[in-house]
Amino acid sequence: MSQTSFAHSARRTIRMESEAVAALEARIGADFERACELLLQTRGRVIVTGMGKSGHIARKIAATLASTGTPAFFVHPGEASHGDMGMITPQDSVIALSNSGAVAEIVTLLPLLKRMGTTLVSMTGKPDSVLARASDAHLDTGVATEACPLDLAPTSSTTTALVMGDALAIALLEARGFTADDFAFSHPGGTLGRKLLLKVADIMRSGPAIPRVERTTTVAEALLEISDKGLGMTTVVDTRGQLVGIFTDGDLRRTLKARIDINRTPMGELMSSGAKTVTPDMLAAEAMRIMEANEISSLVVMDNKRSIAGVIHLKDLLHAGLA
Repeated sequence: MSQTSFAHSARRTIRMESEAVAALEARIGADFERACELLLQTRGRVIVTGMGKSGHIARKIAATLASTGTPAFFVHPGEASHGDMGMITPQDSVIALSNSGAVAEIVTLLPLLKRMGTTLVSMTGKPDSVLARASDAHLDTGVATEACPLDLAPTSSTTTALVMGDALAIALLEARGFTADDFAFSHPGGTLGRKLLLKVADIMRSGPAIPRVERTTTVAEALLEISDKGLGMTTVVDTRGQLVGIFTDGDLRRTLKARIDINRTPMGELMSSGAKTVTPDMLAAEAMRIMEANEISSLVVMDNKRSIAGVIHLKDLLHAGLA
């Protein structure tokens, strides 16, 4: 098979699956609204189930629902017939995926679900199938043909089921008023969760770790404070301890280049008075954005009384995994 044929096959597959997904939009109507209403009213969990390739798609839909505000998990229909039906309660809703709508492992469960009174939403390619007719709401994910040239391997049909699952999840997310903070709560361990949850107060240097000198402190003495605290900078305060400026490695380089006597010159003459500041409750990701925009490596943290609460350095943000 030539490389040209490989590319032709790939383009045909993408085109066919794109067309199958595009056809879904016209099917979004009363049945979809009904499915969303039933899932939104669910007092328990949403159980998603499917066999074979539909099962793989069902797992992904369950994961997407769970991470976007709809408590959900996957149950294998074969295992459900051998004990896992105990995981499903009358307060739950079931989303069942089957392109044919007649897969034996799911059809076997239908009388049990009806007996419990569990809400059933189905996704099939056959609106007149056993599964579709038994459902409280049916979503048509059928395709004219699979992208597989043999029209056998589930390709276009699994893609449409996946997209329909995403459509359900996002519609429910919006109906619940799900926020970025809610999303972060579901993803506390990843970079995304850290960006949405981590505050400046969580990682700033505070107390004795804050480099601090007075305006009358000489540059030489300030260098000892900078070296001791290891942040490449120091805050400069007045006699009341209020921030009046900042002195950084960059200021030091300019001082040495100007051949200024560091043993006699006070910080008040060399400090930068326009220090960039943030608050403890600001997102750490926003602090990083401010550093990047201003090409600086540290920020002074000020509390609501305009007193120095801490200092946050770029390396603190990097160690916290925000890069």
